[in-house]
Amino acid sequence: MLRINNIKIRKDLTEYEVFEIAIQKAHVKKEDILEWHISRKSIDARKKDDVHYTYSIDIQVKNEKKYRKLEKVKEFEIPSIQPQTTFKTRPVIIGAGPAGLFAGLTFVQNGIQPIIIEQGQPVEKRKESVDTFLKTGKLNTSSNVQFGEGGAGTFSDGKLTSGISSPFCRKVLEEFVHFGAPKQILYLSKPHIGTDNLIHIIQNMRNYIIEKGGTFLFNTKAIDFEIVNHHIVSVSTVCEQVKKIIPANNVILAIGHSSKDTFEKLYEKGISMEAKNFSVGVRIEHLQKWINQAQYGNITKLDLPPAEYKLAYHSNNGRSCYTFCMCPGGVVMASSSENNTIVTNGMSYFSRDGKNANSALLVNVTPEDFNSNSPLAGLYFQKDLEEKAFILGGSNYYAPIQRVEDFFKNQKSEHIGEVTPTYQPGFRFANLNEILPDFVADTLKQGISYFDTKLCGFAHPDSILTGLETRSSSPVKIVRNQNLLSNIHGIYPCGEGAGYAGGIMSAAVDGIKCAIASLKNN
Repeated sequence: MLRINNIKIRKDLTEYEVFEIAIQKAHVKKEDILEWHISRKSIDARKKDDVHYTYSIDIQVKNEKKYRKLEKVKEFEIPSIQPQTTFKTRPVIIGAGPAGLFAGLTFVQNGIQPIIIEQGQPVEKRKESVDTFLKTGKLNTSSNVQFGEGGAGTFSDGKLTSGISSPFCRKVLEEFVHFGAPKQILYLSKPHIGTDNLIHIIQNMRNYIIEKGGTFLFNTKAIDFEIVNHHIVSVSTVCEQVKKIIPANNVILAIGHSSKDTFEKLYEKGISMEAKNFSVGVRIEHLQKWINQAQYGNITKLDLPPAEYKLAYHSNNGRSCYTFCMCPGGVVMASSSENNTIVTNGMSYFSRDGKNANSALLVNVTPEDFNSNSPLAGLYFQKDLEEKAFILGGSNYYAPIQRVEDFFKNQKSEHIGEVTPTYQPGFRFANLNEILPDFVADTLKQGISYFDTKLCGFAHPDSILTGLETRSSSPVKIVRNQNLLSNIHGIYPCGEGAGYAGGIMSAAVDGIKCAIASLKNN
């Protein structure tokens, strides 16, 4: 394929109309073209008086020598896999989030039939549990926004951006499209799927894995690990109070960042782990129209999607404040997984057509902030904050909320202004300064003030802060070597929970990598 770059489009056109403009610019004759597709589409809003789309178009022509000035596209190649097929026992995957599902997908695509253990429900049942919690405040601690098929990313914006560089990123995108995602994720600069699409895509992935011989054990929790001479031998599980031992010489730990009980059991069994940096903070909500105007201005006539932002601030004391998992046209989600805690996250549907925009607003936390040398200290730091938020919200799973103006004044909010909170099952006016560590509250205020200079209106007095956001990443890293093995042979720490990923894309890629390592190392 040859690539035509830097096609600037300043009005709303069909894909075919963009293609015609591209080949005219590149002086390519239509009759010479065998095939074409869009390879990149982004929005350039740096100049508010000239907001436009930028496209790249890939074409296949009859005679490439005729168009030597065009860039030749490097073909996407998946690294070769030479699997061993001498597994003594079926590989076991613990967790059916992106890491676990893509590990399972990799196994069955190479003729191996894994067992996938998931303490939560299948995604369609899981959605019912989540909806019940949002309506009634009745929490299912085994199946919720954190636990269940699809992982925490299922009830998010479904972002597929990542800071990693891996040939497997393209494979992840293509697999998502194969299982039902919109094709535009293959070329948008900031692709997302949305919760509504993810639910169906995950079902399709599960059905494919089952068709190829894989087994899913839902509502099943891994509760113990038998280790002999530093080798994993079996995994003990429980489902509806019935215990079962599953022989296992290859275990992929794709447990997610909220599996506190599993982290404690692994530590007890001698699996090497260490505390790692993570972040805590709040969710901030603005009117989406404010963000649109700040990012796009009010001149463009393009029918643009809801605007996004990504911001970072670095203070003089070594602390950072940054936005994370920004959800255009989304809602703030009740994301607790333990009783008597408040945890928030953000979620958008594919259309992103909600009235508000929201984002995590986070401050970095380091192991030096804990009064403990335990690698699990971060888990208990999280839980302490989540329990305080539960009490501040009224001890009924309502979230404590505060207007930005009142947060700066260190006073409890008494009214709602232009921004109505989206958190369900409900909210309670509060002063978040009362439960946030001083270094977090102070850095948040510095960050909000700085971000307002970069994104006009970010510090609007009526912007809403909802507490708390504590699960943006795992506070624990399960140590692994260059073969992706832990200190216990046969155990592969994997994905976000193990400390090696930070979102759907990177978790999925890590799942693929761990499955390949298991296939090669077995």
